[in-house]
Amino acid sequence: MPKIEKHVKKIAWISSVSLAAAIILLGYFTFWGSPAFDEFVLFAVIVAIFPPTILNYVDYRWRKAVNEHLPDLFRSIVQAQETGMTLPQALEEASKRDYGPLTAELKKMTSQISWGMTFEEALLALEGRVNTVLMQRTVPMIIEASRSGGHVERVFDPMGKFIQTTLLLDKERQNQTRPYIAIIYVAFFVFLFTIILLFKSFFASIEGLPILGSAVMAPEGMQRMFFHMTAIQAFFGGVVAGKMGEGTINAGLKHSLILMFCGYIALKLFL
Repeated sequence: MPKIEKHVKKIAWISSVSLAAAIILLGYFTFWGSPAFDEFVLFAVIVAIFPPTILNYVDYRWRKAVNEHLPDLFRSIVQAQETGMTLPQALEEASKRDYGPLTAELKKMTSQISWGMTFEEALLALEGRVNTVLMQRTVPMIIEASRSGGHVERVFDPMGKFIQTTLLLDKERQNQTRPYIAIIYVAFFVFLFTIILLFKSFFASIEGLPILGSAVMAPEGMQRMFFHMTAIQAFFGGVVAGKMGEGTINAGLKHSLILMFCGYIALKLFL
């Protein structure tokens, strides 16, 4: 998957939010006060978050692939330096191998060095392009190891093990939080089942009763209230799932999209 630049994400957010605002204005001047306006608002929210969510997911997969190949890169550097290569030569040799999306960045770095950029400047440029947490931690250590001289491979070997341990801990954390994400999904679908059952069995049965029917909200009003509750729970439930699973709110937008789609389809089919 390709890397998504920050300016592309900003353009996607601005464009999608502007289109969503236009949809809401259209719904306001056309269907204000009717249930159709609620659907316009829900559709506008989906339009606002769908493109940025796709771009964030693609960028997340790219960054994950980069981090997963860092231990292999450091092992290759250690092996190359054991044969007598300098650190820049070892990185140049490593760029000839396949490290997923990291390969293109390594080739770009070696090209910059061949054009006259210093080794440290090329490494800092690599850090700025990749911009992952692990890369931000390792590049200063590589620079310090290069300045110190001597047996630099002694630094890369434990560094690779540290990164591999960090990736394993992160994977373990995600595995431990998956049941909680599943609980959010199950709770949402139980909520959907409950309101559909209530509407079909209880509110529909009292509609024709003059005393009870006047004491409670009309079925149309109840249906709109259920629609609002479903949309709110779907959006914020997805955000919580993303924060728990991957540590960011942006990661939860994909869960929000899935839950909102499922909730909308369920209410349309059964209410």
